Amino acid sequence: MNESESEQRRTTRARIVEAAARLLQERGSGAVTTRAVAQAAGLQPPALYRLFADKDALLDAAAEHVFAQYVAAKRRTALTGDPLEDLRAGWRTQIEFGLANPAVFVLMSDPVRSRADPAHAAGLGILAARVHRVAAEGRLRVDEDRAVAMIRAAGTGAVHTLLAQPPESRDPGLADALFEAVTRTVLTDAPALPVDDVTAAVTAFRALVPRLPGLTPAEASLLEEWLRRRAAGPEEAE
Repeated sequence: MNESESEQRRTTRARIVEAAARLLQERGSGAVTTRAVAQAAGLQPPALYRLFADKDALLDAAAEHVFAQYVAAKRRTALTGDPLEDLRAGWRTQIEFGLANPAVFVLMSDPVRSRADPAHAAGLGILAARVHRVAAEGRLRVDEDRAVAMIRAAGTGAVHTLLAQPPESRDPGLADALFEAVTRTVLTDAPALPVDDVTAAVTAFRALVPRLPGLTPAEASLLEEWLRRRAAGPEEAE
């Protein structure tokens, strides 16, 4: 395949994915049929068969396209000087996206489908970065990875619960209540580093290790390993 043919193939694929993404957002996954997508893209069905093995592959590409646009927009969102408020804002944005794009959210929250998706990994990276900022202030009482996992699980569960209900019956305060419940578990009460909370202090120090001057890579790795074990519990640190 020469360069011209390769470019034409990429252009055709982009047309198909964009058409499928519009159908997915506007009418749901059931509307993403080969005939409907081909018509929306201004192509003949055989063009789809040459680029996508089956409908699942086309659905995956469409969902990933929509989610990638969402993640790119989220990356451009300016952060404030308050890491906790930025974490809360990111939570609300995720909930709003899920409720506005139910078909995409259901596909992207499938662990098998999303595992290898770069946009999904990038979105998780944004959450991890915001949790890291909170940790650097000494606010976390649990390990960063656990905090990310708990927030992610609660957010996914909130959207699925709300999507299972008719729009008119949804509790508008459910998502915010879940966020507060999770943060009460993973955060310390005071914004300053609590001197009597060893786990919070260790977690905060771990967040700062990459910026410590004068450490060799081996020393930084050893310190990180010790702090990780200490954050997991005194038994593991011994």
